Amino acid sequence: MNSGLPNRESAILFERAQRVIPGGVNSPVRAFQSVGGQPFFVARASGANITDVDGNTYLDFVQSWGASILGHAHPKVIEAIERATREGTTYGAPTQREVELAEQIADSVPGVEMVRLVSSGTEAVMTAVRLARGVTGRDRIIKFAGCYHGHSDAVLAAGGSGVATLGLPDSAGVTRNSVADTLVSAYNQVPTIDSDVACVIVEPVAANMGLVAPSGTFLSSLRAECTKAGALLIFDEVISGFRLGRSGAAGLYGVTADLYTLGKVIGGGLPLAALGGSRDLMSQLAPSGPVYQAGTLSGNPLATAAGLTVLSLLDESIYESIDRRVAHLVDGLHDAISSEGLPVQTPRVQTLSALFFIDRPVLDFEGATRAAKNGIYAKFFQAMLAQNISLAPSAYEVMFVSAAHSDEDIERTIEAASRAARKVAAEL
Repeated sequence: MNSGLPNRESAILFERAQRVIPGGVNSPVRAFQSVGGQPFFVARASGANITDVDGNTYLDFVQSWGASILGHAHPKVIEAIERATREGTTYGAPTQREVELAEQIADSVPGVEMVRLVSSGTEAVMTAVRLARGVTGRDRIIKFAGCYHGHSDAVLAAGGSGVATLGLPDSAGVTRNSVADTLVSAYNQVPTIDSDVACVIVEPVAANMGLVAPSGTFLSSLRAECTKAGALLIFDEVISGFRLGRSGAAGLYGVTADLYTLGKVIGGGLPLAALGGSRDLMSQLAPSGPVYQAGTLSGNPLATAAGLTVLSLLDESIYESIDRRVAHLVDGLHDAISSEGLPVQTPRVQTLSALFFIDRPVLDFEGATRAAKNGIYAKFFQAMLAQNISLAPSAYEVMFVSAAHSDEDIERTIEAASRAARKVAAEL
């Protein structure tokens, strides 16, 4: 249960932050607007736990939005970062670890022969879309409602994650011309792809509107339609890459994309992302080809040190362990919550899982929005937080279990969920 310590220091910091940082946070969902209350400010983290500036320790199912697959502050990752720091923090020049990380990615992800390292998922997607347009000579792109691909203008239409959390259909400051060539389709429905479409970008496992798995032949049919139309298929695996397994969604579903965007896990908790694809496509990027992209901090030596260490530790036993615990978690949460009379869905894809407080499976953004708008998630979030269990402060996010979560942690969470559901049910 909560230690009883007042959240005084967090309150003071949030007040100070709101004076100098828009909304008091540097990424909107952190503000707790959709779940109520105010955010706690983190002082430190270790393994499955996170501790705030007031001394409260929470069992953490956010894990830096999936980046910390081994848990917070893994000793070998910290050691690698410390060692790299002593050699210099940034050079603006090539390094050996950049090559090694690109090799690791190319060896793991089907269809990837070359890799360009960048600093964020948004940057990777921007580059992927520009590359697709440059290669095909076409302007239009297709995305899916509820899939979030970063905050660049062209892909912000009908986005999930923080955009959906704030109830924004897109964003002020995005011009009509910026999204004039962006077409939005319903997830799990294969759209008509015309000859003016450069690419179709999709989260193969949608993880920014809660968790929505691809149904039936959605991905294989999408692959076939893109091939038929001469459009490139882009898998945005910033979340699912190296989270569903070393080969990501392509390995799980047997569907190969033309381009991939990766992030989170591959940076080991530091800012790093990547774009990958075939040699023919990737060689069109500057300086080899005419599609320009650059970044001062791309391939940062600290981030590559962390990423390489994480990938070296991610063997099948790690994935099997996390997968087993996630399966136990979602089954236990479903039983605990439903037994208290609340409607609930607990979807799972390998190590990814989520909670939808609704009485039917969610197949698209419309279903995810119905679940989010009934307000149950916010009440459940607060009831869990009061028991020192930290879920994502948004109904449009997923739960991240790390290798550091123990069987005891999972049991504790299920027991807390039963109490939380009972409290929420009594308030409805």
